Amino acid sequence: MKIGICVQFDDIGTMSKKFKNLRNEGFDSCQLVSWKPELWCNENAELINSLISENGITVSAFWCGWEGPCVWNFYEGQTTLGLVPPEYRETRIKNLCDGADFAGKLGIADVVTHMGFIPENPNDPQFVPFCDAVRRVAEHLKENGQYLLFETGQETPVTMLRCFETVGTDNLRVNLDTANVILYGKANPVDALDVFGKYVRGLHAKDGLYPVNGHDLGGETRLGDGRVDFKVLFKKLKELGYDSYVTIEREIDGEQQTEDIRYAKKYLENIINEIYGG
Repeated sequence: MKIGICVQFDDIGTMSKKFKNLRNEGFDSCQLVSWKPELWCNENAELINSLISENGITVSAFWCGWEGPCVWNFYEGQTTLGLVPPEYRETRIKNLCDGADFAGKLGIADVVTHMGFIPENPNDPQFVPFCDAVRRVAEHLKENGQYLLFETGQETPVTMLRCFETVGTDNLRVNLDTANVILYGKANPVDALDVFGKYVRGLHAKDGLYPVNGHDLGGETRLGDGRVDFKVLFKKLKELGYDSYVTIEREIDGEQQTEDIRYAKKYLENIINEIYGG
């Protein structure tokens, strides 16, 4: 099991430094995160490929953002995030397909994104059109030999499972963000594995607290300071046969982010060695 971090691809000029920093911190894998479609060109793919080779890095997944507004709360989030809002759907279908094509040029098979607040009610008039949009993206990725991974959080595990069943392609998978299901008040990550465990293909190691009001997400914390029981989580993952990438995500900036990532690396190594064997 390899531990990596998220690397933001928001400026091609900074990528050499970011990959070098990744190696200097003792990592050799990452998820590449990008919200800027204008960067997804052949020239940048060639440069990133050279940096990947030069630094001996494995990019486990491409985290693909999309254009338009995004508000991370329970109110405006319903109308701005992912493929759910119909007014942004066509643009974002194109964004995800373009991002997948860019990822393909980097040899990346897994494309991750937030799909938005998927309607929990299957009779909601937007549920089927949303699933149709997901199917269009998934079929494009399938032509590329790629998987489409749903980042968890904005939907209950059962809602995600229902979406997979409705879409019906065989390349839908889960990127389990261990904190997001808590931050959004949707589930406990360990229990969620009972619902969609067989679909987990990627993992964001993150920690946090449940919401304390009806408007805002819960607060993110350093690993070990929130409500995620990582020992039980990894025991369950081992039972499910998961032995792949673990990507640390700490959504703050500055030196504290660096310190918390260093702490998370040691924290995870201790637990993984205990559960999986050193």
